[in-house]
Amino acid sequence: MKLLHLSDLHIGKIVHGYSMLEEQKNVFQQIINYIQSEQVNAVVIAGDIYDQSIPRNEAIRVFDDFLTELAQKNVPVLLIAGNHDSPDRISYANRLLTDKQLFLLGSFNGSLQKVTLKDEYGEVNFWLLPFIKPLSVHDFFEEHSIESYDAALNAVIRTADIDYNTRNVLVSHQFFTKSGVEPIRSESELNPVGGLDAINTNLIEKFDYVALGHLHGTQKVGAEHICYAGSPLKYSFSEIRQTKFVLLVEINEKNNSVTTKKLALTPLHDMCEIKGKIEEILSKEFSSLINKDNYLHVILTNEEEILDPMEKIRSVYPNVMKYTPENSRTKKDSINTQQNSEQTNLSSYELFSEFFLNVCGCTMSQEQAKIVKELLETEVAE
Repeated sequence: MKLLHLSDLHIGKIVHGYSMLEEQKNVFQQIINYIQSEQVNAVVIAGDIYDQSIPRNEAIRVFDDFLTELAQKNVPVLLIAGNHDSPDRISYANRLLTDKQLFLLGSFNGSLQKVTLKDEYGEVNFWLLPFIKPLSVHDFFEEHSIESYDAALNAVIRTADIDYNTRNVLVSHQFFTKSGVEPIRSESELNPVGGLDAINTNLIEKFDYVALGHLHGTQKVGAEHICYAGSPLKYSFSEIRQTKFVLLVEINEKNNSVTTKKLALTPLHDMCEIKGKIEEILSKEFSSLINKDNYLHVILTNEEEILDPMEKIRSVYPNVMKYTPENSRTKKDSINTQQNSEQTNLSSYELFSEFFLNVCGCTMSQEQAKIVKELLETEVAE
């Protein structure tokens, strides 16, 4: 069976004021072409369909067009909600769409949801697990202590009726880690303080393939068969050195190795950085070497103040997203900021308390504070 594994579409994403919808339409067409050229048997989309829980109408239309094209190919689609998605919006009309082989799961309802497909070797079981939090899982497993993401996933997997003698694929949108392996992170991901959302890959190693979403860089975590597909486009300048892919996964008979192949996606406009003095950057000699239509982060090294730098830069490079001054004054400011931060010397608990206050607009309850302290103590002990 051939699967096309993708994730983190973030339809409707706006990067530094630029809408990514046309870019997204372009890569979706490339994905459709891959489905046909590679004779794909199923498509797995591992969460973060939209960039916002309440997407704009134009984003909904783009996803509707994409999903309609997938359905017209008569290829099953297995899709889960990510942490950016509204579970109810993802699950809308899912019982009707099942007849079209569109399996859309927005929320966890107490157990892993199984979809079984068949190939020449028999059945392949797909276990769909949308994004979960400890609190959302706790109500279904009151007899278990669910105080961390790790414990939440452990409870879900442990109580599922999984026959590991058959072929099983897990589709999940979480932050999985392996001791000694540093994952590739991106500024465009939501990064909780202190890695409190981390889940050990030991819990999922028995699956034949694990199709993950959440991290925006294509990567394997802990084992060859545990893979993040990554986002189909660059959504921050921290990703400029990444090439974006979808993963072609081939699952043969049980106990045969699962193979993955990266299929490259080409953006309409690449995302790049250029650096230098403004007079150098604007010169014909320099600009002739640059694709002027790319989305650019311009780093200016001039010591003197420049009047209306963005206007000057955009006279040559129309798609400049961001400009940053870098000179002796900014370096001094950076050092002062770092020193002030070091002098503050807040504990992990104090940092989290500030984060909670900024996000929620209130302080933690005594019960919440107790859970955070216990989690941080556990993290230190490990």
